[in-house]
Amino acid sequence: MSLDTPALKAKDKPDLGSFNWEDPFLLENQLLEEERMISQSARTFAQENLQPRVTEAYAQEKTDPEIFREMGEMGLLGTTIPEEYGGLSAGYVSYGLVAREIERVDSGYRSMMSVQSSLVMYPIYAYGSEEQRRKYLNGLAKGELIGCFGLTEPDAGSDPAGMKTRAEKIDGGYRLNGSKMWISNSPIADVFVVWARSEAHDGKIRGFVLDKGMKGLSAPKIQGKQSLRASITGEIVMDNVEVGEDALLPNVEGLKGPFGCLNRARYGIAWGVMGAAETCWHAARQYGLDRHQFRRPLAQTQLFQKKLADMQTEIALGLQAALRVGRLMDDASAAPEMISLIKRNNCGKALDIARMARDMHGGNGISEEFQVIRHMMNLETVNTYEGTHDVHALILGRAQTGLQAFF
Repeated sequence: MSLDTPALKAKDKPDLGSFNWEDPFLLENQLLEEERMISQSARTFAQENLQPRVTEAYAQEKTDPEIFREMGEMGLLGTTIPEEYGGLSAGYVSYGLVAREIERVDSGYRSMMSVQSSLVMYPIYAYGSEEQRRKYLNGLAKGELIGCFGLTEPDAGSDPAGMKTRAEKIDGGYRLNGSKMWISNSPIADVFVVWARSEAHDGKIRGFVLDKGMKGLSAPKIQGKQSLRASITGEIVMDNVEVGEDALLPNVEGLKGPFGCLNRARYGIAWGVMGAAETCWHAARQYGLDRHQFRRPLAQTQLFQKKLADMQTEIALGLQAALRVGRLMDDASAAPEMISLIKRNNCGKALDIARMARDMHGGNGISEEFQVIRHMMNLETVNTYEGTHDVHALILGRAQTGLQAFF
């Protein structure tokens, strides 16, 4: 009887030295080469061009429109849009990776990018005429034009079907009346994608593309925000705004139009918030190594390490979920409920991580120097917009039970 031990296969050999604490599940190894290149390009841009200006921008509540041109030059606007219209023709995983890198710096900057890409460029590409695509998309991709998306109203937030904005048919076009609220980019926008109930289409919701300077169109800034201060937010007010037939988005009607846009933006948010969470996690870790109390680093205490482990776990799992949904989106097999699941989970977990990081910094946690309080305040908003935490729970509950509980 032979006592020789058979050679272990590679998959059965333990490799105890291979754990990467920053990337526990080796996300980088799961990416295609093009995706890694786009991610690295976005990270370099964000750290070199956005990080140096964000503290002042947030403190002064100041948005620099030049950022759109800078993003456009890097190919970060309309990542998934075909090249013939100025995009990169890249996949949704690449788009998510861009969102993650921009939001490492600030959720406001990611909002600027994702509104332009998912809520303005996408509907013009997917629902617009060829003339509309040619008129707007290349300028939006270059950042020469800035876009905004008008769905939310003062009395219609989580229930967009309750919108009061109306489109009345007139000779040669439509007359729009109504107002939109909490609209990212609107005070500096050149292009307005707005949604209204159209009398000419049996009261169905239709999309329209408006241009800056139209008579009766205004976009006042919302003042005094304590969150997302590096990106500008405003209203859209339409007072008898008259547009031609060519302003109507011809290829969609009903709420599936705006929801199709929102699902893509929500997907990007699920990636983006993980970037903000990673910044808070790394900041807390470094603070714990640098800060000494009772003659030892804070990071040498059990409670501190437990909190770091919790952060690491939720981020690693959240990124894997986002990657999986991105692959399904690239295969055209992702259900909207999948996006609700990761938007809800990742936003909630990112906010928890930011709050925990603020606490782990002690009194220093409220200082702009350490940045975690800025991310925490931003994530309070991101957890709410584009479908609140609870509304996404109701979407998932409806999918499980077949029963609608939105009212």
